[in-house]
Order: sequence, then structure tokens, then C-alpha cells
Amino acid sequence: MLHSNFVDYIKIYCKSGNGGAGSAHLHREKFIEKGGPDGGDGGRGGHIIMKGNNNQWTLLPLRYTRHLKAENGKNGGSSRSTGADGNDIYIEVPIGTIAKDEQGNFLGEITENGQEVVLLRGGKGGLGNWHFRSATRQTPRYAQPGLPGEEMPVLLELKILADVGLVGFPNAGKSTLLSVVSAAKPKIADYAFTTLTPNLGIVEYRNHQSFVMADIPGIIEGAAEGKGLGHRFLRHIERNSVLLFLIPADAKDYAKEYDILLNELKKFNPELLDKERVLAISKSDMLDDELKKEISKLLPKDIPHLFISSVAQQGLQELKDVLWKEINKEN
Repeated sequence: MLHSNFVDYIKIYCKSGNGGAGSAHLHREKFIEKGGPDGGDGGRGGHIIMKGNNNQWTLLPLRYTRHLKAENGKNGGSSRSTGADGNDIYIEVPIGTIAKDEQGNFLGEITENGQEVVLLRGGKGGLGNWHFRSATRQTPRYAQPGLPGEEMPVLLELKILADVGLVGFPNAGKSTLLSVVSAAKPKIADYAFTTLTPNLGIVEYRNHQSFVMADIPGIIEGAAEGKGLGHRFLRHIERNSVLLFLIPADAKDYAKEYDILLNELKKFNPELLDKERVLAISKSDMLDDELKKEISKLLPKDIPHLFISSVAQQGLQELKDVLWKEINKEN
């Protein structure tokens, strides 16, 4: 069961407001026998708008929001007065939220604080009879009705934005690494799937610079098919700039573990293989220099690799240097 305070998928039934009707008013005033048409336009219906809020990190506040209905536009009035627009409804979401319709079609995404995306537009207000006057039709007694708003379920999906995403099997040392290099306090224990929710940490670097690291729940073989925690958390890796693969020093076959992790990512989304990759052998305080040389021969040659120990604080600055370089590569 997932931790109750992390929600990364929500369905909300949304309806934007209907447009107000135009007015068919005829001007009436003392001493003016035939004032002519002066009906105003109706106001537009309220929009449904998704807005980024960097003070939120989960969709939990929306858990009990099942229906949203924006206000209808007001009808037009006399003296060509336009009806008021319906009030818009704002859905505040964390940075990294994507909106889709029920068929999976992309509606918009939030990538920065304060950004707004109109998901459903309110109906346009109808024109008043003032617009329909002419030389041959001087007193039109009709006006346009407002257009109806849009109505559909909206699926909100949160994909965590981070510079570095940690990829590895359960107990590879991801949570421990994050707790050591940042101020994040993820749950740490010696059983599988300690991490049930993604954790974010700000890693301080040289000259007061920093980058964001995300501890993604452990991958197992078959995760792309939904085994273990499945692709509920695999999708969070899509939004990371660099993937840091962690393999523990006590692994039986380093190359095989790396290939399994890479294969799961490829099956889930082949584009993940285009991201920059770094390989770190964790818990390496149990290795001597000779063993490290032997292990290095078994590791893939196409990506940088390091030996680190979070507990013994070994190789962490070198790891930050490599990650910083990969993050700032110009691709």
C-alpha cells in the first residue's frame, strides 16, 4: 500500500461555464419614440485552469475533488452593456504535472511556478441584438444564446522534476545516498521497497550551486510489466536530466544488474536511453583497491563509473563533480 500523503494520479470531472445570452433589448426613453436595438453581449463562461504551485509536491489536496464546474457567464443588458464573465476555477498542482483527457491525449503540462494552462474553455457569450441591426432590419428583436462550455474528465499525472534520478534495485543504497548528500530524510531500512514514495533532495555543490536529486522507488525485473511497484514510479524517471545507476558492491553480477535495469527502462520508454547516465558502485567501503580494479573491468565502458560509500563518506565529492558535469552537458 502506498504512503497516504503522496498522490500522483487524479481524475476530475470538469465543466467550464456556459456563455451568457445576448440581450434583445430595444432602447426606450422619454421623448425618443424609436430608440432602436441596444442589447449587449453575454459574458463568456468561466475557464478551468491548471496552475503551477511550487509549494505543493503531491496531488493529495485534490484527492476529494471529484467534480469542478466553472461559473456561467451573465446575460447581456440594455444600453449595450456586456454581461460579466463567469469566474474561472484554478486547479493548483505541483511542478511536473501533466494533464490528459480520458483517451490519453495531451492537454498541457506545468514546468514552472505560476504557469497557467487552460484545460477547458468557457463558452463564448452570445451577441446582443445591437450587432444585427441594418438598413433593412432596424429593430431586430432577437439575440444569440451563449455557447455551452466544455465538459470532460481530466486526468492529472505528476512526474517529478529533478536533475538526477536514482535508479537501482531495492536496497542498492539510494535512500542512504540521498540522506547523506542532501537534507532529505527518506525512510531507510534493510528490507525491500523501503521507499514507497519518491523523495527529493537539494544537493549542495561548489560555489553555492546546487542540483535536485530524486530517490525513485526500487526497480525489479519485470517492473515495466507492472511487477513490484510497476510503472507508477518508472514514469517519474522520465523527467530527470541524468540517471544515476546504483549497484551495491556485494552484487553477484554487476554487468547483469546494470543490463536488467537498463532493459526495464527501455521497455517502459526507449527514450530514457537517450539520457546521460552515470554508474556508481555503492557500499564500496568493503572493497580494496585491487577488487575495485577487477570490478572496473566488468563494468560498461560507455558511461562514467565511480566507487562510493555513503556510510563511510567515500567518493561523494567525486560523484557530485561527475553529476554536475553530466547535468551541464550541451546535447
